[in-house]
Amino acid sequence: MLSYSSYMLTAVAALLVTCNALPKYPGIPGLARFLGLPGRDDLTGQTRLSGLRGAPGSLVGPPVNQLTCPQGLRNSLNTELHKVLVNLKHRLSRIKGVLVLKEKIREVGEKILASNGKKVDFASALASCEDGRGTLATPMNEEENKAILSIVKKYNQYAYLGIKEGEDSGQFKYLNGMPVNYTKWHRNEPNGKRTEKCVEMYTDGSWNDKKCNLPRLTICEF
Repeated sequence: MLSYSSYMLTAVAALLVTCNALPKYPGIPGLARFLGLPGRDDLTGQTRLSGLRGAPGSLVGPPVNQLTCPQGLRNSLNTELHKVLVNLKHRLSRIKGVLVLKEKIREVGEKILASNGKKVDFASALASCEDGRGTLATPMNEEENKAILSIVKKYNQYAYLGIKEGEDSGQFKYLNGMPVNYTKWHRNEPNGKRTEKCVEMYTDGSWNDKKCNLPRLTICEF
């Protein structure tokens, strides 16, 4: 199932990069790689559409960067290819459902949350997420905090969040530099006084400022 799903994710990624067919989930190919699904999801132009069962022979061909989508479906996709794309999008939706049931991912609002189960320091966790075209999980409201907490509870491990202390002591910011507008600090936290610049989530969903060099569960958002 996962091997076949990787083909589906690769094929959809190839078409999406070319035609922007599914902008809501641009990080899904990277998510597949982050979760360790087999198969390639290279989006640099080398991904091919070979290996797809039931696809017309015309699909097995040039790299993505040789495919073009001029203005309008009539000029860019023939009827048969359009049917294949619709079918792939349907299968992708089903695959996401399977991953949710297997607790590989969580969906909250427009975000997909996932963990590879690895415990690493903050920099390594962030690099792992960015390699999958995501970033560290960053709760922006109570609903998202609870979704991240569900993964924390599953692994029973504290997890780093995508929040760090800024230049001013006690002023925490998102990784894009914007000030945090939702918090869930544990009682009497933060108290690191510039010695604990990262933020971790406890197994009760509350936050604590912590040093950035400790092993914590990697949870990404896509």
